[in-house]
Amino acid sequence: MAPERSKNSGTPRTRTEKVHHALRSAIIEQRLAPGSRLPEDAIGESFGTSRTIAREALGRLAVEGLVDLIPNRGAFVANPSLEDGRGIFTVRRALERAMVLELVGKIDAAAAARLREMVAREAALAARNDAEAIRLAGEFHLTLAQMTGNPLLLRYVTETVSRCSLVLAMYGRPHSADCGAREHSAIVEALISGDADGAAALMDQHLAEVASRALLSSRVEKDIREVLSAYAKEIDLS
Repeated sequence: MAPERSKNSGTPRTRTEKVHHALRSAIIEQRLAPGSRLPEDAIGESFGTSRTIAREALGRLAVEGLVDLIPNRGAFVANPSLEDGRGIFTVRRALERAMVLELVGKIDAAAAARLREMVAREAALAARNDAEAIRLAGEFHLTLAQMTGNPLLLRYVTETVSRCSLVLAMYGRPHSADCGAREHSAIVEALISGDADGAAALMDQHLAEVASRALLSSRVEKDIREVLSAYAKEIDLS
């Protein structure tokens, strides 16, 4: 069997990368619940690796914001609040707008085919598996960042996408992931046509919609009387 390859470099994945990838998927798919403890020995035993490799993988996940490393207590799956989620999406929208503008002129025929294929896979899974759709959606954005050829931008987009994926898994309300696939398709076609402003606007709107679907839109404070009026109608206090 051919060795597993790293998505970004095409080189074989190290053992640390494989453990990191597996843990990342388990967290984003919420197989490992937010706040769960992540003992190095249990991770090493599960994957048949050393505690050193487990520690390195957890360190990478901490950089991505998926794991909290607490001194004298150990590693835990991150447990971001809704307020944290709103802040993460604000940063991500700014980063990915810059990313899209940098991509103009870099989408050749091979890149276009790759992006269209990714969107097709995402659309095919949309109705069947929300967790997998979240993962594929994240991969789409990371692929765009990779295509810019800007290592620093890739690093920051990777971190924000990882954090947003966890927020979506925790707080996302049920919806058809086909919405995201259609939005991705529109972004791809704008990039292929060289429409920088259009692609940037589409990306910004797409991330705003994703945040909205994740219950991250700001809550409007209601007057207590408005809230209780419906309940009051159902009881008789005479």
